Amino acid sequence: MEEAVLRQLFERHFPAWAHMSEDDRAALIRNTAPVSYKKGVCVHGAESECIGILLIRKGMLRTYLLSEEGREVTLFRLREGDLCILSASCVMEAITFDVHVDAEEDTDALLINASFFSQLTERNIYVECSAYKTTVERFSDVMWAMQQILFMSMDKRLAVFLWDELSKTQGNTVRLTHEQIARYIGSAREVVSRMLKYFASEGIVELSRGGIRILDKGKLRGFI
Repeated sequence: MEEAVLRQLFERHFPAWAHMSEDDRAALIRNTAPVSYKKGVCVHGAESECIGILLIRKGMLRTYLLSEEGREVTLFRLREGDLCILSASCVMEAITFDVHVDAEEDTDALLINASFFSQLTERNIYVECSAYKTTVERFSDVMWAMQQILFMSMDKRLAVFLWDELSKTQGNTVRLTHEQIARYIGSAREVVSRMLKYFASEGIVELSRGGIRILDKGKLRGFI
């Protein structure tokens, strides 16, 4: 990848770039490599080595917890322009639990070498603060996910999820399977399917192989 393209991406998506010396900028570029992940590939797991910081260029990654019984609880999803910090737990000492990161779509990203990034945070307070700010934002997402699982009823959790998906796509259809939705909201596929059938019986949604079409946004909003 051309250096000019890397500089443009860092300038746009890496807040500390403006506070780095030219030598550090050049070193950051040297220690960054383009990577690609196919949909469904495990990018980072509990037993994986610390791979480094990922800056997503295209696609989507999903970060989740995995229980001993195999149940998945989605913590958050990362899209274009987002930094994946949890894939570099060796850099961020505050990260003390195991997380998994999968590619939800074919994904292109920039991979920043973990060892170099650790050295960069030690000598540049702006880089360190930016990394911790990103970590705090992600943990805020984690707390929101836990709040929904612990304190929200299933109908409300599903309604909130569908509403958020509509806001992102600006359309009327959520193109996800029942299994995917269950993973995202930390439930079982059977429970999601049963609740979606209830929504369908109330005229809120229409179910099809292509996804879930929202028929009555007002009723859906009423559950939130």
